[in-house]
Amino acid sequence: MAEHYDDLETRPPEAREAALLAELPAQIAHAKAAAPGYAKRLADFDPAAVTSRAELAELPLTRKSELPTIQGVDLPFGGLTTIRPGRFRRIFGSPGPIYEGEAHGIDSWRFARALFASGFREGDILQNCFSYHFTPAGVMFETGAEALGCAVIPAGTGNTELQARAMADLKPRGYVGTPDFLKLILEKADQLGHDTGSVKLAHVSGGPLLPPLREFYSARGIDLFQSYGTADLGLIAYETAAHEGLVLAEGILVEIVRPGTGDPVAEGEVGEVVVTSFDRCTPWIRFATGDLSAILPGRSPCGRTAPRLRGWLGRADQSTKVRGLFVHPGQIAEVLKRHGLERGRLVVKSQQGIDDVVLQVESADAAVAEAAAETMLDVTKLRAAVAAVPPGSLPNDGKVIEDTRKLT
Repeated sequence: MAEHYDDLETRPPEAREAALLAELPAQIAHAKAAAPGYAKRLADFDPAAVTSRAELAELPLTRKSELPTIQGVDLPFGGLTTIRPGRFRRIFGSPGPIYEGEAHGIDSWRFARALFASGFREGDILQNCFSYHFTPAGVMFETGAEALGCAVIPAGTGNTELQARAMADLKPRGYVGTPDFLKLILEKADQLGHDTGSVKLAHVSGGPLLPPLREFYSARGIDLFQSYGTADLGLIAYETAAHEGLVLAEGILVEIVRPGTGDPVAEGEVGEVVVTSFDRCTPWIRFATGDLSAILPGRSPCGRTAPRLRGWLGRADQSTKVRGLFVHPGQIAEVLKRHGLERGRLVVKSQQGIDDVVLQVESADAAVAEAAAETMLDVTKLRAAVAAVPPGSLPNDGKVIEDTRKLT
């Protein structure tokens, strides 16, 4: 059995990086020329000058959280696609609402690579329990399976009794769906006396994969893999047989930035996942997913040479309301920037029903902390105590605002 989907996965990291950066100016020029929304966003930038990650970091972010507003002004795609809506193969609607277009072609969401790494091969039967209704997850995995030559049972969500019966009758080798739904199907099959022993592989996404679930599937002889993607971008990263982090997909450029900013963080530090895609129909340029993760050091033992993500570590949008005012991560980043500070955290507590706010900054200079208090008031309109803490002492979890109040 082949270990890798193609030679791209095992090429030298320097070759991958050089190829991505070489393609970057043309992709930005294409977005600027063919997508009206990007023509406005990138009006002041010369695509030919964007030949490094540092230059890419100067471009504005396109935030997923802003897509409902962006698209609402210019339906259906906010001017961020290069072809007319009728030229897409399918158009999906995710909560928000956010509309996504699927381009024509084989495996346009690029999930075949992730399924291959899980062990799926030509001739396998795969029970697809992702939704086929409006959202693209079901189609994402179906087209990936189709590219591998697998037969797909388009089971969708719900109806565990029917799912269990189909699994027993059709004997799929594998399952794709959310992490917990397969457990419900297997337990229903046990109740009904159905044999589901054919299922040896499970590829999950779209929800937290907790250790008890891994243990449950392992006890039933099922090899479990996960992947990370979005309805906008398709595949971002995937687990391999090494089970050490998620290998970044080919054909995308990933940055990890400080929440609330577009500034890249050091390797290993937790931040927001930002992706630039090389899709010609929907050329996302610095698409901020709103998800937190970090780059793992070193290479995967599986032989793939792309960088690895630690996995999904939470949400980057930590905005909260304090004393009647909203505070955003970007505001905290601005306070830190004005004083040359790298890391800080706003801690919000409640003392007898009254909001108590402390900005912790990594600095050995108490005078800097005192000056930051004035800047905090200027930027956020909130009075907050500022506490200097030793450099390197704040947790590496991507949190810029930590709200410990119980708001139930």
